[in-house]
Amino acid sequence: MAKQERHTDPRRLILAALMCTMMLAAMDTTIVSTAIPQIVGDLGGFRLFSWVFSIYLLAQTVTIPIYGKLSDLFGRKPVLIAGTLIFLAGSAASSLAWDMISLIVFRGLQGLGAGAIMATVSTLAGDLYSVRERGAVQGWLSSVWGVAAIVGPLLGGALAEYVSWRWIFLINLPIGALALGLIGTLLHEKFEPRQPRIDYAGSALVLATVGTVIFGLLQGGQAWPWLSATSAAIFAAAAVLLTLTVYVERKASDPVMPGWLWRRRDLAVSNLAMLGMGALMMAPSAYLPTFSQSVQGLGAIAAGLVLATMSIGWPVASAYSSRLYMRIGFRDTASAGAALILIAAIGFLLIRAPQPVWQVVVVQVTLGAGLGLVSTSLLVGVQSVVGWDRRGVVTGASMFSRYLGQSLGAALFGAIFNAVVSKRLAKAPAAIADALPPDVNGVIAALHSAHAQSGTASYLRDTIALATHDLYLGMAAIAVLMIAVLMVAPRHFPILSHEVR
Repeated sequence: MAKQERHTDPRRLILAALMCTMMLAAMDTTIVSTAIPQIVGDLGGFRLFSWVFSIYLLAQTVTIPIYGKLSDLFGRKPVLIAGTLIFLAGSAASSLAWDMISLIVFRGLQGLGAGAIMATVSTLAGDLYSVRERGAVQGWLSSVWGVAAIVGPLLGGALAEYVSWRWIFLINLPIGALALGLIGTLLHEKFEPRQPRIDYAGSALVLATVGTVIFGLLQGGQAWPWLSATSAAIFAAAAVLLTLTVYVERKASDPVMPGWLWRRRDLAVSNLAMLGMGALMMAPSAYLPTFSQSVQGLGAIAAGLVLATMSIGWPVASAYSSRLYMRIGFRDTASAGAALILIAAIGFLLIRAPQPVWQVVVVQVTLGAGLGLVSTSLLVGVQSVVGWDRRGVVTGASMFSRYLGQSLGAALFGAIFNAVVSKRLAKAPAAIADALPPDVNGVIAALHSAHAQSGTASYLRDTIALATHDLYLGMAAIAVLMIAVLMVAPRHFPILSHEVR
């Protein structure tokens, strides 16, 4: 793209439109959480409510690699517009849901559109901006997640309480319409049409394989025990599907998940590191608010704000990452980010109880900075070693690895947390054993019960603190593994010469 004067550069408005579309997908991950009482009060079906979240994540994750490939075949613009329209259709339908099952189905439709948004927004940023500029651009895009983490739950709660929970979906429509108008008017791709060879069999198998794995991860330990015949059957089916996928993709002339993604060290290592990053993100995201409320005694809003401080370090580190990766390379920048993550995890472990809130905030900001360096350097790195016709695939694989990692992390850290709590309940002193809940599900309710004795409450608080401590030990271990994996990558990625501007 020719260099233009700043005040006439249309890329700024295009970036604003991309941020709007990403805001839609990011905010709908969290906006539903604070509207649970109102939604269940209207629709019933509380036992199914977890699927309102799970189906969105599942549909989004499994389709990301498919959309990445489609954007290489047909261009980014049509895929992004189609995905945004699907998302808006799902939003409109969700606002009209008449029972919990219909809401779950329509949330799945939203997730299908969100997959296209996640796959193409970052790819377009790679198309529009040079290697030197992408760090700052990814900082802006990362800031969307920070805003969504804070605004989503607050807005969802306010709309549900003062208007109607249905407006948490309807509010997407004007924002989406604005983004579509800007993209349709301003974004002009230089795309040379070619006869696409769509890998239908490979696409179907990728969807089935990933869907089976994530379904097993989301439901294992909740709908059925991890060590059960159901879990064994699901993961055995996933293994069979994976074998079929590899076989079919090796034979395909233009596979949706080509083998070179895993044969090239720079790409394979980057995807594995993104998998680890996605996994470790889930420990604070899922359990830090519980720790803040149950152990530190904060309110729900304050606990959410403590978690959201991670979003301060993330976009700042992303914005400044280009200065690092242009000087020391993508691998070493990502390694520095993993080292910051390790420092943050160890920092939490070293905080003496009762943990001051400001020290936990420092840990969160440091953690966010580490995540920003890892995510931006690796994403820009993989985009820079391929041409336009492969950028959608590598971006989709990177984003897919991150979201698959989140599913793995949710399962892993959930198992750790539940194991620690269950062990403490089983070994409780006889004096308070009868006052304790029988299993993990009743711990929070028992702790906050008005009838809880001081000894019982103190024991439960210590239990949650110990479980959270072990979660951060797990985060530290994953950070060490990430550093070890990154050392396998070449120090300097082979950037295409025309990418450096």
